[in-house]
Amino acid sequence: MTETSSTSAAVHTLNSIALDDGIFAIIAMDQRNTLRRMFKAVGREGTDAELLESKRDVARALSPYASGILFDPTFGVPALAGNDALADSCGLLIASEPAVRGTFNGEPQTHRDPELNSQWVLEQGGDANKFFVQLRADRPSPQPGEPDLVANAIAATAEVIADAKAAGIPAVIENLVYPLPGEDLSGKALEDAVVESARALNELDADLLKLEYPGSPEGVRRLASVLDRPWAILSAGVPFDRFEEVLKIAFDEGGASGFIAGRSIWRESIEVDGAERATFLSEVARPRLERLVSIATERARPWTSVVSVSN
Repeated sequence: MTETSSTSAAVHTLNSIALDDGIFAIIAMDQRNTLRRMFKAVGREGTDAELLESKRDVARALSPYASGILFDPTFGVPALAGNDALADSCGLLIASEPAVRGTFNGEPQTHRDPELNSQWVLEQGGDANKFFVQLRADRPSPQPGEPDLVANAIAATAEVIADAKAAGIPAVIENLVYPLPGEDLSGKALEDAVVESARALNELDADLLKLEYPGSPEGVRRLASVLDRPWAILSAGVPFDRFEEVLKIAFDEGGASGFIAGRSIWRESIEVDGAERATFLSEVARPRLERLVSIATERARPWTSVVSVSN
């Protein structure tokens, strides 16, 4: 992608969430309601205090080995207050999407909260604004009287990106597709949904796209063919061994510039606490992260080779 005046304000600050070689190695732990459900699923209460502590522990153990960490403003950012949990070398991405999103006939409706803007992200100590959109660009056109979910999602995302440009920080846009009512979203249908939604988002001027695996190497090649900006692969909570393989495909076949991964690395840490959690994070999660960083360093495409950078 050739740099334009609309991207020049934020392009250079992508370095604040990348390794020195231009590769993204980002830990994701921006879950709120999902994390609480994860605690309850393993027989724990999932209190606010438990969520705060889990995020603080992950940051302290893993941020020295990551280029960035993605946190929410409800529990993640407060978990970093008044302590040294976040390594100086690790950038901070803050999720700016509302914690609660509406639905229409079972489909998610993407919207933004204007108060959670990029200036707010900066005031929270963030280096990048991450916005989560659930876009099915291939869904049927709305019937009369129905909301246009695609147009609304695109408009909200465009507003976030424009606001980030004005504030001078990167806009990181995450998308997860979802099944339409009655749809079996797998195989070719999943691939088409991921690719077509990425195509639509690519038309906007985001600095970095956080995208899911479309299901196959061929799907990754199709995904790469519609992108002309940096993208990072997300883990979607798959087992670590599976994500390791997905990562290689994303780099080798799709030219991804790194990863933004969460549960695949730290999931089991919420089952324990105290010394047991510290041991797990040190002896299991950290080697997982280091393995992913090694793969990324060897195979990923630096974001600086995708975007023309001028100093």
